Amino acid sequence: MSRLLLSRRRFLSVAGAAASTVPLAGCNALDALLADGHPARGLLASANALTYRMQRLLIPADRLAPEFPESEIRQGQRPNGSTDPNDPAYLALRDTAFSGYRLSVTGLIERPQQLTLDELRNMPSRTQITRHDCVEGWSCIAKWTGVPLASVLDEARVKSDARYVVFHCFDSMSLGLAGSVAYYESIDMIDARHPQTILAYGLNGAALPVANGAPLRVRIERQLGYKMAKYIRAIEVVSSLAPFGRGRGGYWEDLGYDWYAGI
Repeated sequence: MSRLLLSRRRFLSVAGAAASTVPLAGCNALDALLADGHPARGLLASANALTYRMQRLLIPADRLAPEFPESEIRQGQRPNGSTDPNDPAYLALRDTAFSGYRLSVTGLIERPQQLTLDELRNMPSRTQITRHDCVEGWSCIAKWTGVPLASVLDEARVKSDARYVVFHCFDSMSLGLAGSVAYYESIDMIDARHPQTILAYGLNGAALPVANGAPLRVRIERQLGYKMAKYIRAIEVVSSLAPFGRGRGGYWEDLGYDWYAGI
């Protein structure tokens, strides 16, 4: 990878770490800037849209993120965010080693799916050693094994008007006094069909641990870590993100993060 790309990945990670303090700081002034209808939010949204369009224009859709030799794996994959969901349905699955797990695939498809872990493992797999860049500013190299999301979408026969894939998860996240909401995330069809976008069920040669998202998480290697939803219970193929959450494409995006977190 070129020095330019290395510098850009590091810059975005560090910049993201600074931005990540905004929802946590509780600063009234910043909260007001991020409020719906404030000109600053509109400006930030416009900048994000421009970044997305420019990256799509300049970077080939099939360009791969850097992959590494096993010697670069220096530690276990650092867990972050939710590490042990307390959803009753998830706990029941966890207690039976996920034997009853079914991945629901619905939406703008011709063949809705209910896929067991064994069925997913029996599909063509991909193993990749990649670097996870977190918005908090840290990174970690690990080996991931899973089924390419494109293969699952091909089995489901995606309709022509599909634009996004939404990941619905078992874990929930706090919204403060407003309670909690189920975690969700989304990507466009370009990233959904990227060869390195996989539904991972393995980590560093073993089954994916609960702390890292078992039984299934998505790896989107050309974006920051908060895009890589864990504890996936369902995938929905859609034409618009408006019906979900606050319509911005994900839990963190609803709080002010960029929807497109390309690196």
